[in-house]
Amino acid sequence: MAAIAQLSPFSSEGWTRMATERVRKVAEAQGGVISRQQLLDCGLTSTAIARWVERGWLIRLHPSVYAVGHAAILPEGRLTAALLHSGAGSGLAHGTAAFRWKITKEESVAVHVVTPGRARSTDGVIVHHPRRVELVRQDRFLMTTPSQTLMDVAPSLTEFELRQALANADFEKLLDPSELSAVMGKGHPGSAKLRRVINKHMPELAKTLSPLEDMLLLICERFRIPLPIPNPRVGPHKPDGLWPDAMLIVELDGGDNHSSPTQRRLDAERDMHYRSLDYLVLRYTYWQVKRQGPAVAAEITQALADRTPP
Repeated sequence: MAAIAQLSPFSSEGWTRMATERVRKVAEAQGGVISRQQLLDCGLTSTAIARWVERGWLIRLHPSVYAVGHAAILPEGRLTAALLHSGAGSGLAHGTAAFRWKITKEESVAVHVVTPGRARSTDGVIVHHPRRVELVRQDRFLMTTPSQTLMDVAPSLTEFELRQALANADFEKLLDPSELSAVMGKGHPGSAKLRRVINKHMPELAKTLSPLEDMLLLICERFRIPLPIPNPRVGPHKPDGLWPDAMLIVELDGGDNHSSPTQRRLDAERDMHYRSLDYLVLRYTYWQVKRQGPAVAAEITQALADRTPP
């Protein structure tokens, strides 16, 4: 925003130091963005706004929404710009809200918003117009509730991705069964999928750190093996899966990161540490988990039977 700071407060265009300072403060509080109406409220005229745009001091992001000074805006500015575009009463929604709630791990490319107004989608912003908009404030932004967010993203996620999202919501203590039931109205897109996922809810999916660990849990589910604790603390290490009653640990070797001599040495030292504590260690490769699931399940089942106290 250095360009604004250099403006003459007594120039022939009629800009005043006070108006410039107001613009700076508003933009800084909003991650570097401002709306046309806010510029007018700060004391700029339509003519002044046009000249600021011409001189590059305002960069158009969306209709009547600008970045101030430069287009390298902060992430918060990107979200604020979308909300300014969508108008009063709008909030973050769908994939954007899911990422902000930590329900999903990947942020959507476009910013998704809901609004009761008439704004339309534009470059980088997808505007939704639900019949009813219920928003809550979280980290400076208005967003759809966690339950509504799960309902909104359900149609675009695979069933397994939705299971992960449900587990993440549970882990973040965002699940409200009564609220979730209320948003799953008959005929709403994704309702049937979300009901199936709720019936197969696996909270442990929120604690896994890789797709290979996810596959281990799904093998256990398929073969009705008690689920392990993913990534618990055992001394200085965190094994991929632990059955504490049976003192059984499963470690998974995924890809090239376990193929180097150094990594194999570290794996062997970790396994020795576990054995020194009387744990049985079973180690599987990606190929075994992916292609030999029944054999992996049978070995784990036998180890649990042998080591679980009666």
